[in-house]
Amino acid sequence: MKFVSFVKSGEERLGIMAGDLVIDAVMVSGNRAMFADALSFIKSGATGLAVAHAMIANPPKSACVLRKDIVLAAPLRPATILCSGSNYKDHNAEKANTPISGKEPEFFVKTADCVVGPGEPIVFDARMSNKLDCEVELAIVIGAPGRHIPIERALDHVFGYTIVNDVTARDRQVRRTPEGMTWYELGSGKAFDSSAPLGPCIVTADEIADPQKLKVQSRVNGELRQSSSTSNMIWTCAELIHFFSRNFTLKPGMVIITGTPAGTAWSADKELGGKGVTQPGLIPATRYCLPGDVVECEVEGIGILRNTIADAGAAARSGSTNVAAE
Repeated sequence: MKFVSFVKSGEERLGIMAGDLVIDAVMVSGNRAMFADALSFIKSGATGLAVAHAMIANPPKSACVLRKDIVLAAPLRPATILCSGSNYKDHNAEKANTPISGKEPEFFVKTADCVVGPGEPIVFDARMSNKLDCEVELAIVIGAPGRHIPIERALDHVFGYTIVNDVTARDRQVRRTPEGMTWYELGSGKAFDSSAPLGPCIVTADEIADPQKLKVQSRVNGELRQSSSTSNMIWTCAELIHFFSRNFTLKPGMVIITGTPAGTAWSADKELGGKGVTQPGLIPATRYCLPGDVVECEVEGIGILRNTIADAGAAARSGSTNVAAE
């Protein structure tokens, strides 16, 4: 099943996708506690899933809206987004690397303050960064809690999957010494307003037979920048769940993002250690993202997350301007 959040009468509602329709879960079930939002639904576990399956079987027309007619919001606003950098072999080949790149997961965190939904603006604020880059990533949504989770049971803790665009301020992230050593400042380079567009939906784990066999792509203004497979991850989804559960008790609604493949704008930035590696079939970036650019992040089986880069002043004036995404 696929779940979305959509705006109805000024409030966000949880919806269940059924082809071209979105079912208003609260209206059908009458259970506001279970279907108040994605987190409430995730916590309801197997009971909630059973109710949702029954809704799809025979949804009343009065509780359905056409997908094209709704405004989507972020399907989930996780308090904690656990992030793994440098997790694709091809991405590591195109950039300057730190001493630990490719040897252990690079661990950083984003928060709910970073999250925007499909169609909402990614804010370009020149006072903070002039080198704004975008990264398509498969995101894991945790369903069952656990600590020190074994790799072989890690996927049992997954509720589903979504897409995150790991927006990055490269000029704040990448630091280099005169001697040529590179290190990353992953706080200010990764966590800031609108740095985690998320959506357009959450797909339950049963719909993704193998999270290590998914095509991952991104486009900027229609140009294919990234195209790879999750099979190129250095650490699998199961291994990342195990890794992060050493530090945290993973809880329902937490999200883990899994790294990005080659094709970032960073690869063209020799000042910051970009190596200019050209991937077959991709259109190499010639610059970082600027206001007006349209960024599409796509993961097989989930959909397309589309956002526009907007100048900080324009984004503030527009407020929430999201539209339905594919």
